[in-house]
Amino acid sequence: MLYPPRMINRTFGRTGLNVGALGFGAGHIGTPDLSEQDAGTLLNRAVDRGVTLIDTARGYGLSEERVGRHLGWRRQDYVLSSKGGYDVPGTPDWTPDAIRLGIERALRTLNTDHIDIFHLHSCPLDVLRRDDLLGALDAARQAGHIRVAAYSGENDALAWAVSSDRFGSVQTSVNLADQWSVHHALPGAAERGLGVIGKRPVANMAWTYRERPDGQYAEAYWDRLQRLNLPDYGLDRTELALRYAAFAPGVDSVIVGTARTENLERNVRIVERGPLPADVLHDIETRWQAHGQDWGGEI
Repeated sequence: MLYPPRMINRTFGRTGLNVGALGFGAGHIGTPDLSEQDAGTLLNRAVDRGVTLIDTARGYGLSEERVGRHLGWRRQDYVLSSKGGYDVPGTPDWTPDAIRLGIERALRTLNTDHIDIFHLHSCPLDVLRRDDLLGALDAARQAGHIRVAAYSGENDALAWAVSSDRFGSVQTSVNLADQWSVHHALPGAAERGLGVIGKRPVANMAWTYRERPDGQYAEAYWDRLQRLNLPDYGLDRTELALRYAAFAPGVDSVIVGTARTENLERNVRIVERGPLPADVLHDIETRWQAHGQDWGGEI
């Protein structure tokens, strides 16, 4: 099967949005260590290369501000995803006012009149189920400030979000070392026509550590990969991971963050190669069934 030189266009569940298999996670854009010029170059290069989903959040430092500054002029060229529910000055987290005021501030910061997909950001199940918060999302959608109400998270909260009929899309971890959602949540999302964004598709690059990265973000995935003991299948580890996640059943797009244009170009080339061969997928699944069935989604 041949894939186009730009990203594969996919209809994004019942959101009605078109996204490619590769999205851009703009967390790295938020660090002040990245210059303003480099941030603008990277964001525009991503869109130029056909990356039509940009994912950011209130908690990602300068990310929303930089997305608005450098991509606001071409807002029609990409689907904009953000997250919130917290960190609004003078307002308690996870309240209707935090939702309303946070979205209003995000619209100004992102230099746009609407956010395509707005996620409640990794709140626990007891918060996620509150009618006042869900009502605030409904009101933002009715006002045209957001197009799709969504949830970003894992495990029981994700399962509830999928089955609740209150959300049009979800975002969850999907990678070689984190397959809980693939087996337990994404089938239901597909049945209900939800959009699905896969995060952490390259498993925090856990394989780049020669020794266990104690106390670091990749620690849990490093442990899991040791148990799975996946061969390389003749592929670079990044390619193996990214092709697995980008074409996992039920996933519409995966978001990969980077601060380097060469990594962006590499990721585009990888996804253009399409899904992994069937025999590789079968072996990955066999190893997961043997070792990973009791592993929950990594928070």
